Amino acid sequence: MKSLLIFALISLFFYLTNCSHDSSNNPQFPRPLILEYTDGVIQNNNDDEVNLQCTSWRFGVEANNLNPWKTIPEMCGDYVKNYILGKGYKVDLESVSNETLVFAKSFHVGDDGKDIWVFDIDETLISNLPYYVDHGFGLEVFDSVVFDKWVEKGIAPAIETSLRLYEEVLSLGFKVFLLTGRSERHRDITVQNLMNAGFNNWDKLILRDANDHGKTATTYKSEKRDEMVKEGYRIVGNSGDQWSDLLGSSMSIRSFKLPNPMYFIA
Repeated sequence: MKSLLIFALISLFFYLTNCSHDSSNNPQFPRPLILEYTDGVIQNNNDDEVNLQCTSWRFGVEANNLNPWKTIPEMCGDYVKNYILGKGYKVDLESVSNETLVFAKSFHVGDDGKDIWVFDIDETLISNLPYYVDHGFGLEVFDSVVFDKWVEKGIAPAIETSLRLYEEVLSLGFKVFLLTGRSERHRDITVQNLMNAGFNNWDKLILRDANDHGKTATTYKSEKRDEMVKEGYRIVGNSGDQWSDLLGSSMSIRSFKLPNPMYFIA
């Protein structure tokens, strides 16, 4: 027993000696390295906290990480207003447009007239911001009857960066199909609004007819893209402000999501 104790003490001595010699090269950590945040190191006021929370929420919107929602969070009313009316929204729109154009220019358009670009309309080509200024920037639950009265005025302005992109896409030789969730009964006013805003020379304008009402936007737009593919078209690009404009079947080679934190369409 005594000899075993002496052996254990000698072994412990050599172990501690080796640890001290190697400490400069192989530091021994008492526990796994885990990034920790200490409460109270940085004091945020309420405005900072709201800004952080709403920025996180908007990131969730644009990344399609949120469950379906009907209104923006009440605390984010001013945040969304400031984003939409400030530089943030404009810079984001320009960024999407620039990246879209880089891809469009990199694609070799065929000579058979079958390469197409699909555009949504609302908050993609033209802006309903004048309507949303009067309706809380998304704080109010969407009222289709009231919104239709706005649509029927036919005065939605062009999104400047989208108009430039639209013209560039046409100049590259793509056929342009406009695929919107608007009702067929609004065809004439939609055509008039688009042309007054500077959009011309599209190949097809597709709106919801009687058979499409009641379908989700994802289902409706997927079915319309399926029809395009069956007709022999190649959907090269697709631009929209909602994920339901872009996801589903017969997706484009590249899809481009424009920012929109004001409303959600499934």
